[in-house]
Amino acid sequence: MNLCTVNIAVIIPAFNEENSIAHVVRDIPTHVQEIIVCNNGSTDNTVANAKAAGATVLTENKPGYGNACLKGMAYLEAKPKQQQPDVVVFIDGDYSDYPEELDKLVLPIKKQNIDLVIGTRALGERAKGSMTPQQVFGNWLATKLMKLFYGANFTDLGPFRAIKWQKLLDLNMQDKTYGWTIEMQIKALKQKYSYTEVPVTYRKRIGVSKVSGTVKGTILAGYKIIATIFKYL
Repeated sequence: MNLCTVNIAVIIPAFNEENSIAHVVRDIPTHVQEIIVCNNGSTDNTVANAKAAGATVLTENKPGYGNACLKGMAYLEAKPKQQQPDVVVFIDGDYSDYPEELDKLVLPIKKQNIDLVIGTRALGERAKGSMTPQQVFGNWLATKLMKLFYGANFTDLGPFRAIKWQKLLDLNMQDKTYGWTIEMQIKALKQKYSYTEVPVTYRKRIGVSKVSGTVKGTILAGYKIIATIFKYL
């Protein structure tokens, strides 16, 4: 299946990822239309390194993962209609996912007309220590609650994901921080989008996580994820 006929944009939220961002950008398949790094208030060389690697760099100084993703969406939506993508792929800037696996995520959209594809670390090959125990438990709990309340068959809230651009716009994404990924999945369920999961490979990130790497980040993320599940009931 020739994925070159699919117009793909990649959005990468990034906060102080100077040691990893160029690796992520350079490993993304070359047929991707545009790679957009959404700099979320970095104080290091993230911006310079992303530009040197060939990415379009936007800056969103309001902190929050969702704010960074929304910045990338606004940039794409401002383009003339004919220049907007067919599919948007989200991936983190820490080099924990394998960017070269992007085509695996886009293939179900191209081949089966699926609306949303989640790269699942739970079913893929995961390096030892690449996810903290609290991350593993948090993903397990969140997906179990989504199964209970929404009948979902997700196994992960993985940040590496692909979605049809127009379907993404129709979700009217709102979350500014840690609830971004689960908001997308819950809203997709409520709007009866077709979805699937693709196992992805996962390694230890470069640098320290700003979420799971701190007690405060872990608590806030866990609270936001659970709150988002109940918000849309």
